[in-house]
Amino acid sequence: MAVAGNTPTANFLTKIGKMQSAWCRLCRNAREARSESTDGLTAETHGHINSAGCKGMATKVTVAYHSIWRHLYDSMHAAQKPKSKLKFVTLYKQNNMRSLWRREVFLRICSKEDLAEKAQDIEVTIPVEKSQEARYNLDAESFFVNRFWGRRPDGVALNEALQIGYI
Repeated sequence: MAVAGNTPTANFLTKIGKMQSAWCRLCRNAREARSESTDGLTAETHGHINSAGCKGMATKVTVAYHSIWRHLYDSMHAAQKPKSKLKFVTLYKQNNMRSLWRREVFLRICSKEDLAEKAQDIEVTIPVEKSQEARYNLDAESFFVNRFWGRRPDGVALNEALQIGYI
């Protein structure tokens, strides 16, 4: 394993008889720290550990994701040609969709109403998370639009000349 540069997971170690349980140790520790039941744990595989689905690694995976995205976004901005009409508007500050669409430049490209209508079509295809079920049950009609306006996109760029926003 060391030659390949990775470490064996509980799932693999269980298969070769070196561990008794394939359940994710990181998820178990996270649940125990929150005094939650450890029933129904997911098997510890590389795919599980490297996803934000692993409760023990979720914060670290998310931080790594944002670090990579920030580097990519900064690199795209730095490589931009001087005559480019593309304007990166979330380089140094993260905004939610509601605060972005308070700016006049966004409203000139697309009205809040038109965007909300299109967003509704997309949002209804995204499952409601357990943590959001109470809000959904309270007002299912406006839940999806409100969820959209609360989203914080990783990056936004505008081309005012062509009237295009990239989210």
